[in-house]
Amino acid sequence: MIFDIDKIRQDFPILQQKIYNRPLVYFDNAATTQRPQRVIDALTRTYTEYYGNIHRAAHFLADKATEAYEQTREMVRELINAESREQIIFTKGTTESINLVAFSFGEAFIQEGDEIIVSEMEHHSNIVPWQLMAGRKGAKIVMLPIDDDGRLQIEKLESLISNRTKLIAVTHVSNVLGTINPVKQIAQIAHSNGIRILIDGAQAAAHLRIDVQDLDADFYAFSAHKMYGPNGVGVLYGKKELLEQMPPYQGGGEMISEVKFAGTTYNELPYKFEAGTPNISGVIAFGAAIGYLQQIGIENAAAWETELLNYATKQLLTIPGLRIYGTQVEKSGVISFNVEGVHFFDLGTMLDKFGIAVRTGHHCADPLMDHFDIQGTVRASFAFYNTKEEIDVFVAALKKVISMF
Repeated sequence: MIFDIDKIRQDFPILQQKIYNRPLVYFDNAATTQRPQRVIDALTRTYTEYYGNIHRAAHFLADKATEAYEQTREMVRELINAESREQIIFTKGTTESINLVAFSFGEAFIQEGDEIIVSEMEHHSNIVPWQLMAGRKGAKIVMLPIDDDGRLQIEKLESLISNRTKLIAVTHVSNVLGTINPVKQIAQIAHSNGIRILIDGAQAAAHLRIDVQDLDADFYAFSAHKMYGPNGVGVLYGKKELLEQMPPYQGGGEMISEVKFAGTTYNELPYKFEAGTPNISGVIAFGAAIGYLQQIGIENAAAWETELLNYATKQLLTIPGLRIYGTQVEKSGVISFNVEGVHFFDLGTMLDKFGIAVRTGHHCADPLMDHFDIQGTVRASFAFYNTKEEIDVFVAALKKVISMF
């Protein structure tokens, strides 16, 4: 390992506490990550030193807040290698980013009878917005299936495409299976057929090096709170020529150029899609999170998370009756599993008594649960601040819990 895990863990105050008199083992990172002190300090500084509403005021506090807010936009642009800052839109999170595209792209480009291809492994946030749009526009949702190993059946994609297909919506990394999808290949197939692609990067942005130009993504969405930043902040990247043709998602302040009762003209990108007062302090603190992640090194973090994934998988597979869902080689640090004869909720509840935080349930992926004919799973998900010693504690506790049943 090429970074100091003990020093890193000291950067996260919440990891120092005990739960039920046991050291906290936090394995719910796919739901949300914890925040380093640097991010907490950035939030505090914003509120205590230079909080003001951005862009329009002419006083010192607003100017400083605007500068810090727009600096984060530039940091995001560099992080994902977008061509211009105008392509970076701040939202409340991945969910709002996808809803924005579903509404605005739908209004501009979708006609009755058109089709949207959505994969079977998607989070509800990348299914329901398209269903709402389809209902509004008279369009149709087409499912791209997975196999029992948790692999997208890319070989079936071409046969699902018709002359009415307008967009493919696919996750970069599955929040349940950990599968890393070949989104660059999917984008190539889409574009060779004149189709646009939206990539849900919520589970990828903190774990993979993202280059939206190399991927040739038309839209890419992700959230700050899964990247060691504040909640309530998200990003939508979009190709400029598409964003310029799409109508605003919401109306209000900031997104306008001039308002008259005879008609309104809209602001330039990216502000056309940023109506109202945004999460100013959250966006500024997100900049601190990006800086911290870059200091650690995304490649370094990913290498350690993969080591943790392999270590945990090897141990879990020794437990009789335990099945892991998602067995692809190209996989992020997520393990979803069930144990024969024990309900997933009971496992999660009992593990909590050992100070171990995991996620249980359907993980907002009902179609995926239906594919495997299950109601839910236990999910353990790793971040670069986790350790092999924590995995040992987790596996030992899991064995004790199973023995109780």
